[in-house]
Amino acid sequence: MVRMDDRAMEVHKVLIAGPVGVGKTTAVRAASDSPILTTDVQPTDDTRFQKDTTTVAMDFSVVWLDDHLKVHLYGTPGQERFDFMWSVLSKGTASTILLADHSNPDVLSDLEVYLDAFKPMIEKKRMVLGVTRIQSSDDHALQYYRDIFTERRMSVPVLEADPRSRHDIIVLIRASLAITQIGHPV
Repeated sequence: MVRMDDRAMEVHKVLIAGPVGVGKTTAVRAASDSPILTTDVQPTDDTRFQKDTTTVAMDFSVVWLDDHLKVHLYGTPGQERFDFMWSVLSKGTASTILLADHSNPDVLSDLEVYLDAFKPMIEKKRMVLGVTRIQSSDDHALQYYRDIFTERRMSVPVLEADPRSRHDIIVLIRASLAITQIGHPV
């Protein structure tokens, strides 16, 4: 009989990416089981009109999914001028969660930047899209994103998520890790 103490602990690195203000830092904070490391500073560009602070390198926290599954959760900076950090943080990543702000009228343009930048993760079927800020009356919001991926012949699961909700972020983490195990979307 194998005891819990005899099992090897699994550690996975999961990345949360997306545009400025979509909720990456909030998601890392909500899911965290430890104090988070953040590199938030006061913005000096147009981002200052959107928010008081912005991530310039990364956010980091630890999330325990069960007694032997530990997730190192990294949030990327959203500003394209820090895109060099995207590739740095992507190294060794098991999966990526891309967040999209459905209330943004230009959400597709924002998404395209990340779909290009994280194309290797998509091709390896290691990405999940979390759609934020969906109005309760919008029954077809998720289908809009599924259609985008279908048109591009990309296999990416699409889920609604509130970055403030630990439950929602844990669901995204579990979904992103599940697709890496089975090789196709859940």
